[in-house]
Amino acid sequence: MPLFRHLCTACRKWDAPTCCQAIPSAWPGAWIDEVNRFRNIRVAQQLLLLTGVGKCVFVWRLVILIRRCTSSIGRTLAVLAVLFGAFGLKAGASATLLIEEPYGMLGFFTATGHSAVYLSGVCAQTPLILRRCAPGESGIVLSRYDGVGGYDWIAIPLVPYFYAVERPEDVPLFADAKIVAFLRDRYRRKYLKDIVPDLPNGETPGGNWYELVGSSYDRTTYGFEIETSTEQDETLILKFNSSPNGSHFHLLTRNCADFAKDVINLYQPKALHRSYVADLGISTPKQMAKTLVQFSASHPELRLSRFVIPQVSGNIARSKAVHGVVEAFFKSKKYIVPSGVASPIFAGCVAAVYVGSGGGRFDPGYNAMIFAPGSEPELPLSREERRAYRKALKHLLAHASLERSAGNGHEAWEHVQSIAEHGLDQHGRPVLQANIGPQVVNVGASAKNVLTIDAPPQFIQALLTARLQSELQRSSPGKVSDRQIGRDLQLLQRAMEEDGPLGTSLPSRPLHWLSESLSSERTGGNRP
Repeated sequence: MPLFRHLCTACRKWDAPTCCQAIPSAWPGAWIDEVNRFRNIRVAQQLLLLTGVGKCVFVWRLVILIRRCTSSIGRTLAVLAVLFGAFGLKAGASATLLIEEPYGMLGFFTATGHSAVYLSGVCAQTPLILRRCAPGESGIVLSRYDGVGGYDWIAIPLVPYFYAVERPEDVPLFADAKIVAFLRDRYRRKYLKDIVPDLPNGETPGGNWYELVGSSYDRTTYGFEIETSTEQDETLILKFNSSPNGSHFHLLTRNCADFAKDVINLYQPKALHRSYVADLGISTPKQMAKTLVQFSASHPELRLSRFVIPQVSGNIARSKAVHGVVEAFFKSKKYIVPSGVASPIFAGCVAAVYVGSGGGRFDPGYNAMIFAPGSEPELPLSREERRAYRKALKHLLAHASLERSAGNGHEAWEHVQSIAEHGLDQHGRPVLQANIGPQVVNVGASAKNVLTIDAPPQFIQALLTARLQSELQRSSPGKVSDRQIGRDLQLLQRAMEEDGPLGTSLPSRPLHWLSESLSSERTGGNRP
């Protein structure tokens, strides 16, 4: 119902005979033409409202309005049909197979990724004891780990598993290794200390425990959700609470994909299975997702829905595409080229298996909705929308005399993060603390506090510019929605309009001023 009300409100707004939007009269006609070409009415509205108060002009003819609203209604009805069967919106419980892209050195060598299961109707009394969820609780993520406290599986609540925070509004806008380590260790000390204790000197331990929380800082995750029942959840809870929970991880025979297979098959027997051709008998996350999609095609009562949880924007290396065993070998030059030189027959057999098994044709992101913390899933940006948003960002920066330094947004904010210390504000949200001369400046790091703390405008603009540039880069198609971009553009616009107490003492300068200022502070050794 809220979606219908939102749609009707938007259509009434554009249907008026004197329909107009407040945009500056200085906007060139080409820009209005760019907006007129839009098929997504909400994106067009967002772009038109970017620069705030100005002269009211007629943008669309009535016939265009009717066509746009009709298109928007049809698209929204299609989205709504998916949303009622999508993540977090089903009336009953659900089980979601999560496949996570590979990253780092392990991703360089294997490229098969990680697998876990999200259960919306099962919660954790402790990380090792399961129970039914109470009303309002969001469920847990279960997965098999190697070398974490000697346990085979550990249950982590949904939001902490992906973001290492307890509330969606506390997720950082732009992540680097320091803030991720801070958030992970804070959560460990609060909830996981019995499983992952401090070192004797009180410092943070090493090991693989970091995989328990903050997954979305390292990689993108794809979800495949099916409906379950209360009775099935009860069966799983009884089985897991009554069975030994000792680690017996094995990369080839008892890995994370085997664990996910066993959990999903407990709900739907024989739904998931290995591939002895495409993966040489090794369970892989991509094979599990492929078989679940195939199984659901013949069992429509499961109401399969798909979504993607993008990697958080930041300067952490982006994760890679998830592959099967043979696919990873065939698509990796470091393997297939030497093999082709040493034995063309062997390389030809690998190519034949890859083509014949069809593993490369399965796309986990196909028709997937974008899931963002604290909001409903929605369709990803199209290429046209992404291109228009990049133009909107360029126009907004140019309007604020920041166009020449816009390309340095990433670099400027990385300078801030590199010397800043991390902490929490009075509401428990992440902040960065940096020295600017004699002043210690606090900068809100989340969408909720980025504009509520009196930080210099240049800091806030650098943060939001870096995030938008990361979201709109061409290498991340299908992993951002117009609601996310619209929110971030509005925050950037407000940051350019507002001057707090510290902002009045620091004159407005281009973003590269941050790099020069902070570099001089670092050289002088002036740290908090």
